[in-house]
Amino acid sequence: MPFRYEGKAFDRRFLPRLTTKEIEAMPKENALIVLPVGAVEQHGPHMPVYTDTLLGEAFMAAAFEHLPEDAPIWLLPSVAYGKSTEHMEYPGTITLSAQTLMMVLQDIAASLARSGFRKLLLFNTHGGNADLLGMMAREIRIATGMAVFRLDPGAVGYSDPFTDDEEKACGIHAGDVETSLVMAVCPDWVKPELAPREMPRFPRTSALSLRAKSFAWITRDISASGIAGDAAKAAPDRGEAMLKRAGPLLAEALLEIAAFEMSSLRERN
Repeated sequence: MPFRYEGKAFDRRFLPRLTTKEIEAMPKENALIVLPVGAVEQHGPHMPVYTDTLLGEAFMAAAFEHLPEDAPIWLLPSVAYGKSTEHMEYPGTITLSAQTLMMVLQDIAASLARSGFRKLLLFNTHGGNADLLGMMAREIRIATGMAVFRLDPGAVGYSDPFTDDEEKACGIHAGDVETSLVMAVCPDWVKPELAPREMPRFPRTSALSLRAKSFAWITRDISASGIAGDAAKAAPDRGEAMLKRAGPLLAEALLEIAAFEMSSLRERN
């Protein structure tokens, strides 16, 4: 598949490849700017620390292949570093503080607003960023007046047909899904012979659950290996199938977000 400065996403819809005059002249009323936000953090003994940022780029490369030529959607370079404080005890993890990441996002958004853009999507591929990005979407809206959205690739269900119930419940970090995806995108970056299986025993009650985010944890609380999931069963062909399914689903989501107007939320008298 086309990737990293190839294909639609990077060859035709990568905003920084345009000149300042081209950006000044382009229509901005309905333009959606996509900012991928990833992480550089440990992903077990078998995966690169660049996994989250790498997969954000791969998802966008897949999605942009399915956008119409005239779609007013533009891609920014990834914010490669995220808030990875839950992994900071592991070598190779490079984390920003919450305050630093907040300021980075504010500065990028303010720059886009000064250029005349009205819509910004924070495309997130690291679970540890999720709460902060949700909060910052509102703060950026208040500070700039832009319409700000957040989207995680898992929201479109790209992996659902390829994973079992156990992996859906516990495979949240460097397990079957992420390992299969990196095997498909950069196979030489994975060491499958070192891939472990470790399933955290998350409680599943109404008061205590992972999805409800009812308790705070760091990685060493839930895992000895640094992963959560079954990386040992990962396979590149399944990763390719997930990316193939993700492309049109994410493209549809991008088009829906680009067409959305905040004014549609209020009743018309």
